[in-house]
Amino acid sequence: MTEGYFYNFEKLDYIRGKRPEGCILCRIIADDPEVVNLTVFRDERFAVSLNLYPFNPGHLLIFPVRHMIDMREYTPEEETHLTRLCRYILSILDVSHSPEGYNIGYNMGLVSGASIEHLHMHIIPRYQREVGMADLIAGKRVLVEEPSKTIEKLTAVIRQRPFSMSIT
Repeated sequence: MTEGYFYNFEKLDYIRGKRPEGCILCRIIADDPEVVNLTVFRDERFAVSLNLYPFNPGHLLIFPVRHMIDMREYTPEEETHLTRLCRYILSILDVSHSPEGYNIGYNMGLVSGASIEHLHMHIIPRYQREVGMADLIAGKRVLVEEPSKTIEKLTAVIRQRPFSMSIT
């Protein structure tokens, strides 16, 4: 049952509950020094952060600044803001990582795979040939970019292309 996987024991500990007390995303929003903060963008309504345990380089989470657990809690203004922010982030990833596609979505509730009870949208860049040496030899996936390098790429593009709610 465990064949075909490289284990990230830090994530396993996280899933088993060895994590900071309280909501991790609320603590990130509060700039708590006790939690890893990989935020690349934040405004009054939403934050965008690298996933601490990414599937691919550029795997981001977009989450509301206010704590909520269900996307049906968004106000119409938040929905509009999120849509524009998501489009913006996709354009940033297009420049920083040049993916050929994306997986975008939510996991709401523990049974769906959500390990954080603060609503967050995943944006996962995808590539035509995501096969690496470990895929070929062992049938396993390996992250190919250091998260600090991903942050560096994303923030450089964000500085060049600031987010705006105005329609252009």
